[in-house]
Amino acid sequence: MKKIKNLGYDIILKKEKYLTFSEDIKDVDVLVCYNPFDTLDISKLGKLKWIQLSSVGIDQVPMEHLIKNNITLTNNKGGYSIPMGEWVVMKTLELFKNSREMYINQLNKKWHMDTSLLELYGKTIGFIGTGTIASESAKRLQGFDVNTLGVNTTGRDVEYFGKCYSLDNINEVIPKCDVVVLTIPYTQSTHHMVDKKFLKLMKKEAYLINVSRGSIIKEKDIITALKNNDIKGAALDVFENEPLDENNPLWDFENVIITCHNSWISEMRNERRYDTIYENMKRFLNNDKLKNVINLEKGY
Repeated sequence: MKKIKNLGYDIILKKEKYLTFSEDIKDVDVLVCYNPFDTLDISKLGKLKWIQLSSVGIDQVPMEHLIKNNITLTNNKGGYSIPMGEWVVMKTLELFKNSREMYINQLNKKWHMDTSLLELYGKTIGFIGTGTIASESAKRLQGFDVNTLGVNTTGRDVEYFGKCYSLDNINEVIPKCDVVVLTIPYTQSTHHMVDKKFLKLMKKEAYLINVSRGSIIKEKDIITALKNNDIKGAALDVFENEPLDENNPLWDFENVIITCHNSWISEMRNERRYDTIYENMKRFLNNDKLKNVINLEKGY
């Protein structure tokens, strides 16, 4: 806070949970936050010019108000990409090496050799979305001699991917993949993208990994696919409703690894987040171009 004050800002600190409008914040022109929008009516902040998010995801933001009032939005793009890239590699290996069952055997002091383990070598890993999280994942997978495919809006080439396809050609990519990784932003157009039709395109021997947003997957359809062995398994870090209800059948599948929206965590997360915020606050004062500006119309 001292470094930011030294830039020339007057700072008002508020706990954002349950935050509501008050007179002392009516004149703020910068809002640095994660998600106060459920309770804070930002339409009452008449001088607001810029919102800096501490998150990568932006689906919590009232976009229509920002568009109408020409308010700039920036996010923490790249701030969590390294730990999430490591998480994708870890869960890919755990799925191929059946680590979940081995941990259960250890807890039960059961000696059992598993002869069903797979090699990652030579497999095809497909990323739906080729942003920083996907790029950091693909970079770390290079040492395993895998084939990395990417899907993005236009099919533009991205470093660390052997080949990229446009979203229009996604149906060509999915059947090629031994692992499908969801790293695409959540928008209206990606809501329930992974449905029965999508899952039917996957190989029966393929795995699904999700580190994006839970609502990209139509939950009832993946439950059905797992029950029917339409896919081999999944590693899921995010869910439509969080925390995941204890009665949700996803908990009980032997071929599913569940973590509690934990993939972004590392000891470096606060330092990287602060560096991005601080840099943008310097740029804002100097009227320089901000980092990670979101296209409000497109939602990314």
